[in-house]
Amino acid sequence: MPWIVGVSGASGTPYAAAVLRALLAAGESVDLVVSRASRLTLLDETGISFRDAHWQQDLREWLARGADGKPDTFDADVSGVRHWSAGDLAAGPSSGSYPTKGMLIVPASTACVAGVALGLSKDLLQRAASVTLKERRRLVVAVRETPLDGRTLRHLVTLDDAGASVVPASPAFYAGATHIQDLVDFVAGRVLDAAGVGHDLYRRWRGDLGGARPTT
Repeated sequence: MPWIVGVSGASGTPYAAAVLRALLAAGESVDLVVSRASRLTLLDETGISFRDAHWQQDLREWLARGADGKPDTFDADVSGVRHWSAGDLAAGPSSGSYPTKGMLIVPASTACVAGVALGLSKDLLQRAASVTLKERRRLVVAVRETPLDGRTLRHLVTLDDAGASVVPASPAFYAGATHIQDLVDFVAGRVLDAAGVGHDLYRRWRGDLGGARPTT
């Protein structure tokens, strides 16, 4: 069964790329939903136009790019990905009878959070998230916004009460980050931790103070 990965319009497309690469490296299959708003963000942050008719080519270019913007940083095999258009409300993930392991929304904008919390289902991303909740499957929401106002906080509490895991895109520094990719991979790793997917994206805390200090 696949994991659904939904990419909303919040800044943070490198987080989504890191999650997708790690899922595929772990041998997981992926159903990908890229919202209309996220395509604008992807174009702004990477210069890549994500097109339904050429999604494999565009996804391969996206996943090969490092968090610092350098192309061809990673090998990108997208054979384990199935793409669904965000406007296709008849797609497989729109139905509870379509089997999946769960869904990861990364990054999640405040508009996406509100839509899922309120059950709006205005596009396939929101609909798939609503289905994931009603079927009691795992939903991980990597919210990427600051500051958070009261409305968004209440929406996040609603999602938590419904069984979702809320994972703010907040990098930590105890893993010894020396590059922007390390910070991105930490967030991606915490998203995958919440989903129960194994990975080696960051160095875990072992109880040793000073472990993050650079060696000279």
